[in-house]
Amino acid sequence: MTEYLELDGGRLAYDVTGEGPLVVLAHGMGDNRDAYREVAAGLVDAGYRVASVDQRGHGESSVGWPSYTRTDAAADLLAVVHHLGGPAVLVGHSFAGGAVTIAAALEPESVTAVVEISPFTRAQKIAFGALFSNARYRKGSTLLMGAGLFRSVGTWKSYLDHAYPGTRPARYAEHVAALDTELSRPGRMAVLGKMGMSAPTDAGAKLADLRCPALVVVGSLDPDWADPVAEGEGIVAGMPSGLGRLEVVEGAGHYAHVQFPDAVITAILTFLKEVPRG
Repeated sequence: MTEYLELDGGRLAYDVTGEGPLVVLAHGMGDNRDAYREVAAGLVDAGYRVASVDQRGHGESSVGWPSYTRTDAAADLLAVVHHLGGPAVLVGHSFAGGAVTIAAALEPESVTAVVEISPFTRAQKIAFGALFSNARYRKGSTLLMGAGLFRSVGTWKSYLDHAYPGTRPARYAEHVAALDTELSRPGRMAVLGKMGMSAPTDAGAKLADLRCPALVVVGSLDPDWADPVAEGEGIVAGMPSGLGRLEVVEGAGHYAHVQFPDAVITAILTFLKEVPRG
């Protein structure tokens, strides 16, 4: 059941299921909270209360917000935590991976742990050599930049097809069809473009300020980086010593939590066994 939280600048949509310590799930740009359907169910079965949030400008949340940065998304997630009664574990995919980093650094009392899935959490540099030698990276970078620059739903769908290599979930076609409808609504692709142009430097600046345990999950075939494992290692290295750990999901692209939800659920629950339950 969709619930709404009114904030300055717009309205966030979310749903809550389960009982227990709070976990808040935040999707990446150009997606919606349904991407976490299986992960949310697994966490509920494990005894957590799970809130799945539509990012500003996505899903059932409103458009027309003044800006769409990771710092904005962090404030939104903290508002959800305050509203539902934290503290909480924050899980963020891609763009939101940087957002949960910022939220945890800004309010350590509100965040017990963070999970970053395929996160854009550091300043990015184009790997020009890999553009010639790595076809997966070359195609992913071209489609990702093209979707943002030209605000094309078709190009974004082509990127999604590329970002789900090999195994696709049974409901992949259904999910992409729903995204097609959502992103075709007025203003939606403009939001994606603005988020894509928002550099993750604000998140990178907060990595060293983390005070809670952090799990970084990457897919071995993620086309967004020439070397996704090296990117994950770099994010962990930017955290205070001993706080971060890296989990690699073999065969996954940019959406490991959708392609291989059981592997991601297991990784999260194993990680959370060492985190005090709020």
